[in-house]
Amino acid sequence: MFTIAIAGRPNVGKSTLFNRLAGKRLALVDDQPGLTRDRREAEMRLGDGRVRIVDTAGLEEASAGSIADRMRAQSEAAIGEADLILFVIDARVGVTPSDERFAEVIRRTNRPVIVIANKAEGQKGTSGFYEAFALGLGEPVAVSAEHGDGIGELLAQLAVYVEEAGYHSVPATENEETNAAAEKALKIAIIGRPNVGKSTLVNYLLGEDRMITGPEAGLTRDAIASDLLWQGRAVRLFDTAGLRKKSRISQKAEQLSVGDALRAIRFAEVVVLLLDAQCPFEKQDLALADLVVEEGRALVIGVNKWDLVDHKQAMLKSLKEKAERLLPQIRGVPLVTLSAEQGSGARRLMKAVFDLETLWNSRVPTAKLNAFLADMEARHTPPAVKGRPIRLRYMTQVSSRPPTFVLFCSRPKELPVSYQRYLINGLREAFNLPGVPIRLHLRKPHNPYV
Repeated sequence: MFTIAIAGRPNVGKSTLFNRLAGKRLALVDDQPGLTRDRREAEMRLGDGRVRIVDTAGLEEASAGSIADRMRAQSEAAIGEADLILFVIDARVGVTPSDERFAEVIRRTNRPVIVIANKAEGQKGTSGFYEAFALGLGEPVAVSAEHGDGIGELLAQLAVYVEEAGYHSVPATENEETNAAAEKALKIAIIGRPNVGKSTLVNYLLGEDRMITGPEAGLTRDAIASDLLWQGRAVRLFDTAGLRKKSRISQKAEQLSVGDALRAIRFAEVVVLLLDAQCPFEKQDLALADLVVEEGRALVIGVNKWDLVDHKQAMLKSLKEKAERLLPQIRGVPLVTLSAEQGSGARRLMKAVFDLETLWNSRVPTAKLNAFLADMEARHTPPAVKGRPIRLRYMTQVSSRPPTFVLFCSRPKELPVSYQRYLINGLREAFNLPGVPIRLHLRKPHNPYV
C-alpha cells in the first residue's frame, strides 16, 4: 500500500493534519510541543481507494541517547519507509533554521516531497507560505489542518503522486475485506503503571523497535495500535501510556494520554495488566485490575522483569496467593512471569491470552445452568428475608463477552449480595471460567395471571 509520512519539527500541526486526512481523531493534539512520540498509522480514502498515512514525532536536534534523539530515530525510520513525505512547516512562523536543516535531511532520502505550509488561514500565514519556496522542495501547499482549508488541493496532489509512482490505491472492496479481517483480529491492550515495560513487550512481540523505550517513566503517550500475526492468528496490540493515581496527574499531556489508554481498554477484548516483579500488586495495580473487570474485559496478569528476581519459586507462590487474596472478584486470573527485555515468557503470555479469550466467548447450555442452580440451592438455600423465603426459579445465559447470566427469582431486589457472590463463584468453578468477569442479573419471572 502506498505510504505517506508526515514529518516536520515539533508543534507545526502534524498530528492535526494526520487526524484531518484520516477523517477522525486518532492522534493526541495539544499546543504543547513534542506530544507525539511514537509513530501512528492509519488509512485514508483517496479517490476510489485508500493509502496509508503515518504520523511521526517532531524532528529536532538532540544529544545522543536522549528521549528527543530516540523520537527522531523513530521519525527517520518512518520517513525511510515512506513512498511520499509531507514536510510540514508553520506558515505563521515562517521557515526556521531547524526547518532548513531537516529539509536537507529529507532531501537526502531521495523520496518525493510535498511541502505543507500549515496554519495558513488569514493574513498571518502569507509570508511564511512564500518563504517555503526557499526550501527548494517544490511549490508548497497552503493548508489549515485545523479548519480544513486547502485539504482538497492537497488530496488532488496526493492522487497525482500515487498515480505517477505506478501505485494503485487499494480499491474500496479490497479495503472492506481488509477492515473486516482487522475487525476479527483479537484486540489486546497492554496496561500498567509507568515504566513496567509495556513498550518493550510490544516491541518484542512485533519483532522490531516500533515503540520508544528507555529507563524514563512516561515515555508512551498515545495508545498505539499495531497489527501482527501470532501463530496464524491476527492480533491488534494496543500499547498504552502508564496509568498513575488520578491525584498525581497534573499535566494536560498526561491527562490526554490517560484518556487514550482508557479508551483502549474499552475497545480491547483481552487486557494484559503488566506488573513490575520488584514491586507487584501496588494499590494502582489493583485499581487497574478492578477497572478492567468493571469494563467486562478478560484479564491476564503479566509479571515483568522476572529475570531480576532471585528466589523465583517462593516469589511465584507468594504472587499467586496475593492474586487470590487481593482480587477476589476475578478468582483464578492467569498470572504469567516474563522478561520483556529478554523475550522469555512471551509465548506463555500469548497462550494465556488466547485461552482466556476462548473462555470469555464461552456459552453454557440452559439445562446445565439449571442443574447447577438446583445443586447450589441444595447446598445453601437463600436466606429468608422478613420470614419469607426467596424462591430461585431458573437461570439462563443471555450473552457472552463477558459471560452474562440472568437468574429469575421471586424477589430479586431482596436477594443478598453475599448469595449472589456465592452463585458467581460457583459458576466460575463449575464451568471453568477463571480470570473472566461474570455478570449476574436478577429478574422476576412474568406472571401470566396478571
